[in-house]
Amino acid sequence: QVQLVESGGGLVQPGGSLRLSCAASGGTLSTYHMVWFRQAPGKEREIVAGINRSGGSTYYPTDVKGRFTISRDDASNTLQLQMNNLNPDDAGVYICAAKSRGAAIARWREYEYRGQGTQVTVSS
Repeated sequence: QVQLVESGGGLVQPGGSLRLSCAASGGTLSTYHMVWFRQAPGKEREIVAGINRSGGSTYYPTDVKGRFTISRDDASNTLQLQMNNLNPDDAGVYICAAKSRGAAIARWREYEYRGQGTQVTVSS
C-alpha cells in the first residue's frame, strides 16, 4: 500500500513562489504515473501537473504552463511541484496522486493512491 504525504503549502503573496513535496512510502514512485491535483472551493478538481513513470514526459494545463514545474527525485522517492508567479486563482488544496496502469493523465477516481493534500493560499 502506497502512502503519499504532501508538504510545503502555505500563504504566499501574489507573484511569489512555493515548492510542494509529496513523500512516498510503501512503493517506488518511478513505477507510477504521478500528478498533482488542485481542489479549489467552488471549482472542479483539476490536474495542474503530471509526469509519467519513465519521467520522460510531463503535462501542464495552459493556465500553469511556464509557471509550474513537476519533478521526481528517485533517490528520496519524492515528487515535487515548483510553483512560480502565483496568483489568487492558484489557491487550493494540492493533492498528489499515483496510478500504475493506463494513461498518465486521467480522472481522479482512476488514481489508486492519493495524499491528503496541502493548502496553498495566495493573498496579499
